[in-house]
Amino acid sequence: MGKKVKILLVDDESDFVDPVKMWLESKGYDVLAAFSGANGINMIKKENPDIILLDLRMPGMDGVETLRRIREFDKDLPVIVISAYVNDPNAGQVTSYGVSGVFYKDKKFEDVLPLLESALRTHRRLKQ
Repeated sequence: MGKKVKILLVDDESDFVDPVKMWLESKGYDVLAAFSGANGINMIKKENPDIILLDLRMPGMDGVETLRRIREFDKDLPVIVISAYVNDPNAGQVTSYGVSGVFYKDKKFEDVLPLLESALRTHRRLKQ
């Protein structure tokens, strides 16, 4: 059996993180959680995840700044942005940093799977 895909979920809301983490783990993923942008950056450097799910709106360092800092040391790591707001102006800002997609919190968890799988396939092809 191959190595489990490691996902880092960066979001300040534990009431969102906990069920998403459990659901993704039930689908066979290894899921780590960080509750701030700064903690997420530290975990990326330490844990080397395969993909990031990154909330846009967090206190302190928001998702835009977090992604900007990630891109300073890893330009290719797949990132799916998470937002509770369909018309979030920050969603447009992150596209310049290269994101693999946007997942809106009002959707079902199942809707993130096609985004995850597509981003991971694309990333694997780029690494070959």
